[in-house]
Amino acid sequence: MSTQAFSIRRTVAADWREIRQLRLEMIRDAPTAYTETLDDALGHDEAEWRMRGERGTAPHGIAVVAIDDSGRWIGTMGGFVDAAVGPLLVGVYVTPDYRGSRLGVTDALLAAVETWAGSQGDRLTLHVHQDNARARAAYERRGFGATGHTTPYNLDPSRNELEMIKELVQQ
Repeated sequence: MSTQAFSIRRTVAADWREIRQLRLEMIRDAPTAYTETLDDALGHDEAEWRMRGERGTAPHGIAVVAIDDSGRWIGTMGGFVDAAVGPLLVGVYVTPDYRGSRLGVTDALLAAVETWAGSQGDRLTLHVHQDNARARAAYERRGFGATGHTTPYNLDPSRNELEMIKELVQQ
């Protein structure tokens, strides 16, 4: 594993191929971490992927990507304003060989989303699958705390997603 540098930027519609490729990787790597199946994702057409790319410049949303110096997409996060809870963190993923605090990909992506979220509210909310202990621990290390609220996981209502929030420091 090299220690290549990476950049963070918002996505655009023209990124649709890379968005699709990374989304398929995400679902294959952690099938219970997302709210769509691999079959559903494989069934989307170009228009759907372009729409997802446009989330990077949406008025009340964000989609950011980490790209290493070779041009490989190595991580992504997104957010949108939910009417009930405010800014909501979604679509969190860092490819396995770039995970961990040493490289800082997760922290850089989260910083971009938190900056956006701070312009939309005073806290950032997320939902994480109850069985995803690795993700829960990563969120806790970054200042998120469980609220005690749960929602049924849409792909298996016998399982839950746990709500976590982080209070944002206003600049």
